[in-house]
Amino acid sequence: MTQLVESTANLRSTRNDLPEDSRRQAVALLNQRLSDCLDLQAQCKQAHWNVRGPGFIALHKLFDEVAGEVTEYADLLAERVAQLGGIAEGTVSVVARRTSLVDYPLTLTTSAEHVRALSDALAQFGRATRIGIGEMNALQDAVSADLMTGISRGVDKWLWFVEAHEPGA
Repeated sequence: MTQLVESTANLRSTRNDLPEDSRRQAVALLNQRLSDCLDLQAQCKQAHWNVRGPGFIALHKLFDEVAGEVTEYADLLAERVAQLGGIAEGTVSVVARRTSLVDYPLTLTTSAEHVRALSDALAQFGRATRIGIGEMNALQDAVSADLMTGISRGVDKWLWFVEAHEPGA
C-alpha cells in the first residue's frame, strides 16, 4: 500500500455512506495521486516547451495533448476528494513536497531524450494509479477505484503514443 500522506484538513460532513475512516484514507490516497498528476502535467509541459529536433511538430503537439488530458485527470481526482468531504490539496508547494515522480531533467536537448523522460514519467504515474485501484478496492470505494481505472486506461494509451516515438520503436 502507498505511504499515506495525511490530509491537513478534517473531513466535511456528507451523506456519502462510505465509513469516515475509509473516506479519510481515500482522500489521502487521492491527494497523493493528485500531487503526482499535477507534477506529471508540469513535466508534459516542460517537454512540450523544450522539444527540438526531428519530429518536432508532432512531438510538440503530442506532449501538449498529453498535458491537456493529464490536467483533466487532476480535475477528476480533486473533485473526487471533494465528493468524499475532503479538501483537494493541489498547490505547487504541496505538489513539490508530495510527488513521488522522479524529477524531470531540465538539461535535455534532444527529442529522443524528451520522449524517454516523458515515457518514464507516464509509466511511473500509471503504475502508481494501478496500485491505487487496489487500494481503493480495499477501502470498498468502488467509485474511486473506477476513477483510477479510467485514468490508468488513459495513461496507458498516452504512454503507448509517446513510446511510439522512441528511436527503433
